[in-house]
Amino acid sequence: MNAPRDSIPETGAETYLFASSNGSHITWLTDALGRLGSVVVLAPDTKSIDERISLLGPVAVFLDFSPDQSTTASQLHQRLKRDWPALPVLATGVSAEPAAMLAALRAGVDDFIDISAPPPEAVNTLKMLLERRSSLQSGTRGCTLALLGARAGLGVTTLGASLALTLNDQLTQTPTRPPGRSARQGVALLDLGLPARDGLLYLDTQSGFSFVDGVRNLRRLDQTLLHTALAHHTSGVAVLPLPSSLAQVREISHADSVALIKRLGDFFDFQIADLGGFSTIDFVAQTVREAQCSWVVCDQSIGAIVSTATMLKELRTRGVETERLSLVVNKFDNHVGLTAKDIAERLELPLRHVLPARGTTLLAAASRGEMLIRTARNDPYSQAVTGMARGLYQEYMSIAGQTPAKDPRWVALKSQISGLWKSSSEG
Repeated sequence: MNAPRDSIPETGAETYLFASSNGSHITWLTDALGRLGSVVVLAPDTKSIDERISLLGPVAVFLDFSPDQSTTASQLHQRLKRDWPALPVLATGVSAEPAAMLAALRAGVDDFIDISAPPPEAVNTLKMLLERRSSLQSGTRGCTLALLGARAGLGVTTLGASLALTLNDQLTQTPTRPPGRSARQGVALLDLGLPARDGLLYLDTQSGFSFVDGVRNLRRLDQTLLHTALAHHTSGVAVLPLPSSLAQVREISHADSVALIKRLGDFFDFQIADLGGFSTIDFVAQTVREAQCSWVVCDQSIGAIVSTATMLKELRTRGVETERLSLVVNKFDNHVGLTAKDIAERLELPLRHVLPARGTTLLAAASRGEMLIRTARNDPYSQAVTGMARGLYQEYMSIAGQTPAKDPRWVALKSQISGLWKSSSEG
């Protein structure tokens, strides 16, 4: 089937761009969005997309990630995110074709449309994406810090829990909050590192609600659910751990997992994602793309350096720009002949922070069920973590005070879609 190319929609209709050469996919999406507006079709390798976007002002762009078009779609997505970062980009494909969904996931699209599903699901997916975008327009999303560790034992979980407590203290000591931040409060620790649930253990907290439960309840996630379901440390820090049975993790997709992390950013000022020892590199890569800050934790051991170099290589093969990452050298000992600067040069990462080797002191505190950051604030480790948290807090909150301008077209489309969805549900 030959679909019309670059047709101009009727005046007043919402416009969507679809880069695809598959006639059946074009027909499906055009029919699915027919009540909302017009779909303008472009060749997958189009060189006129900038002109089309400027002329038509599309609400969203759809990219066909069918196996024969996924490479071109990924390249086009990189261009869009570079030149049109505020424009929502959705992938289309068949969920029964894992290659399509994986390519879309690695590219970092905003959402995925399954063209083998009933067309109303496409409207619902678009509706939810625009609602999230509209929410972001009303205030800056919370800061997500991803802490990466290539193997277990590098101290990522201790650092993550310590940072969460320190950031929470700084928030509670702030008399006023920046504009646009009143709906988001506090700090969440995503206890996703291995060994599993160590963050809960260090914070002496119990949880019956896991990260997998959060993914399964993504569509009904609100402030009430988070307040009642999530575990909370006595300080107020929320903790969301891996499930007790790690087999459950295989039941959820990476795309939904990252969607949960993005959604939590609407509720918390800061969320610390502990990914120390996490073995699923695709999930790590996607989390890094979504995080505002990503720190790679490494110590002076040769094993840690080699493992970290391997992890960074794997991230680069998945399109992650490792220039965005920063290095945290943990357990640093001046008596070892390898400096923090040497490690940073070997890993080709900018050096962000250095934490002193305080293994015995940290172990003694943990054996008492305590966090060193709470019981010995003058300890060199505590002081270093406090400095890290202060810098992150100041850097982020200065940005959070700048409220982005709203796009009225997105707000109008949200109302239009909500109305259609409500009428169809009542019918």
